[in-house]
Amino acid sequence: LMSVGVVVFLLMATVIVLSAWGVVVARNAVRSALSLVINFFTLALLYFGMHYDLLGISQILVYTGFIMMLFLFCILLLNLGAPDTLFEPSLIKRSIAWFTGGVLVLAVASQVIGPLAVADAGPSAPEGFGEAASVGTALFTGWVYAFEIASVLLLVGIVGSILVAKRRD
Repeated sequence: LMSVGVVVFLLMATVIVLSAWGVVVARNAVRSALSLVINFFTLALLYFGMHYDLLGISQILVYTGFIMMLFLFCILLLNLGAPDTLFEPSLIKRSIAWFTGGVLVLAVASQVIGPLAVADAGPSAPEGFGEAASVGTALFTGWVYAFEIASVLLLVGIVGSILVAKRRD
């Protein structure tokens, strides 16, 4: 019999897979972005369930909040809400896309099913791994330059998107 934790995990994994499928198959870009929000938020809940609180909060703030805000801004800026402009009826392209997708699914499945077949608990994380104090210490000592470069790149992207939007007016 399965424990409650396993049942909750399987339910969240099902929601994650279905929302990821919704991102791919939705013809409307806004609906696809909303499916991605559901995916990100459910993934954050999964992190909370594994007691990775900092990772869950980061998932909600960074991906579900900021990144999705930029996605929706770009969708509205480029007027991608009309799906007719993005549809190309081509049997060859669809066949190649389905074949490539199938190969990718098989590749991911081979990497997931193999380790799951071995009934081993696997390595465990050291004490304090993923907590705010250890992540902050690593981020602002050894990785401070990479962190600052990433923040400057995000700032440049935001300023550039604002400039592009103002030029259209």
